[in-house]
Amino acid sequence: MMSNTLLDIKNLRLSFFTPAGEVKALNDVSISMQEGDVLGIVGESGSGKSVTAYSIMGLTAHPGKIIGGTIDFNGHRINEMSEKQMRKIRGKEVSMIFQDPMTSLNPVYTIGNQIREVIYLHTDLDKQQAYDRSVELLNLVGINDPEKRLKQYPHELSGGMRQRVMIAIALACEPKLLIADEPTTALDVTIQAQIIELMMELKRKINMSIIMITHDLGIVASMCTNIVVMYAGKVVEAGSIDEIFYNPKHEYTKGLLRSIPNIDSPSHERLIPIEGSPVDMLNPPVGCPFAPRCDKCMKICLKRMPEYTKISDTHKSACWMLQKEELERSKGVMK
Repeated sequence: MMSNTLLDIKNLRLSFFTPAGEVKALNDVSISMQEGDVLGIVGESGSGKSVTAYSIMGLTAHPGKIIGGTIDFNGHRINEMSEKQMRKIRGKEVSMIFQDPMTSLNPVYTIGNQIREVIYLHTDLDKQQAYDRSVELLNLVGINDPEKRLKQYPHELSGGMRQRVMIAIALACEPKLLIADEPTTALDVTIQAQIIELMMELKRKINMSIIMITHDLGIVASMCTNIVVMYAGKVVEAGSIDEIFYNPKHEYTKGLLRSIPNIDSPSHERLIPIEGSPVDMLNPPVGCPFAPRCDKCMKICLKRMPEYTKISDTHKSACWMLQKEELERSKGVMK
């Protein structure tokens, strides 16, 4: 790993071994990010976004199992670490904001108890120092009257405040990497904007890297430097934010962008949905997983998975259309 590379996932394969058969949740996934980056991972439900995040945290639950590839994070080989070793870095070097704060927070413990648990686990602070740090964290995430909030239980707080508490817990030990798994899904638009602004402000304050997992390309556009597009457990396209938004190369990425409402569009103009259904991960296709839903599908798309085509140093895409264009271009040059 390069010195400024914080996370390097190479050829990761992860399956869930269920009674119905093997679910290939991740199939040859490679993702890399530098220190200070904000990486967006986008794709529809079941594309492997959250599973990738859980594998970085060492939270691949039974019956899930990593069956190939490597995860290198901040000098650690995550996939070779024991649970005891993972507990030392989970919450300290890498933290995660989970999708639903109501189910992530323990209903029988106060907010203060849950924040102090992380502080006691990873630092040598005494009781008073841990309390002071908890108050400081709640102030940091914009919660008013923190001394009162520390004595309250999760059900006594609003959805936005619970999400802020989750961020406070995740930031308690100032991690190098914060993974946010759709942290704004259950929140209204105003609170969404506040949470995103808060995360970016905290990133600047403590020089933290962020992985934002989301369906919402609007959120990605407002905060990310790079984007990874996933479909059916594969990375189908990756690049900088400008490359993905202004020069998309994979038909799935183009479909996602076409389905975003545009404020400048005529009022009667309909959005263009991606036709068809997601892939059955118990029986994935042998070729490109998006082929059955693709308007430009060719015979080879159904038979073989394409290699990545390098468009620039930061932009790559796995699509047979690109291979075809490259072949036609080379033929033209030969003529």
